[in-house]
Amino acid sequence: WRARPQRELDATNDAHHMDLRSENCPDGFWPVLKGESFDIWVNDTGRYYAWADPERILPVLQEKRERASRGAFSEFPKEWIDDVATLPCRYARIAFRDVSRSTDSRTVRVALVPPNVFLANTGPYLLWPRGNGRDHAFLLGVLSSIPLDWYARRFVETHVNFFVFNPLPIPRPALDDQRFLRATELAARLAAQDRRLVAWAKPRKLSEDEQNDHITELDAVVAHLYGLDEPDLVHIFETFHEGWNYQDRLDATLKHFHKLKKLK
Repeated sequence: WRARPQRELDATNDAHHMDLRSENCPDGFWPVLKGESFDIWVNDTGRYYAWADPERILPVLQEKRERASRGAFSEFPKEWIDDVATLPCRYARIAFRDVSRSTDSRTVRVALVPPNVFLANTGPYLLWPRGNGRDHAFLLGVLSSIPLDWYARRFVETHVNFFVFNPLPIPRPALDDQRFLRATELAARLAAQDRRLVAWAKPRKLSEDEQNDHITELDAVVAHLYGLDEPDLVHIFETFHEGWNYQDRLDATLKHFHKLKKLK
């Protein structure tokens, strides 16, 4: 698989295409999401940047895509680019916050955002020249994990720029690796808690206990995929964020970590 970050609407250059004044969404308009519109395992916080009329914006995005002879869209076949029905905004997609700091409680804040929304430049999304739904779920799971975030915090200052995001190390297990399969399953369950995501995975609302258990198990699976040992995982939690109360989460993660040692 291959994933590339891409920006959709520019807050300055595309402002004239957006409704920045209305408090509520006008009839027929779609929300324009910003970074604060989503969070880890939260695909819609209800805080939006603006509203936009798809009848006006879709042709704009299509024109941008057709003009993009270089960049992320250049890796896609022409028939895909020419088909307005394939515009990414029509589908659920992975987005991440551009504005973030290494001193925040989390740095890589990523989510599966619902279809029929637009994204401002503070919420870049991922394009997939190659890959399927299972690959999407796997990458979402890794990007949402504490081990990945610990690494990213060594490089992020105030923004998750593309030159920081692109080289983030992602494990590449075999497709029949049980840890890979478990990571995709957990990520799909955690992400698909919204009926708008029915095309991506079967939505089911998780209880708080179920969600927390899935999150700690995912951290443990990702730690195994990175080849970490128990002391490595303990060090990551101890040094992740100054002053954070990590012990309960670490204990739960280690419990899963020990159980997962048999998986390959």
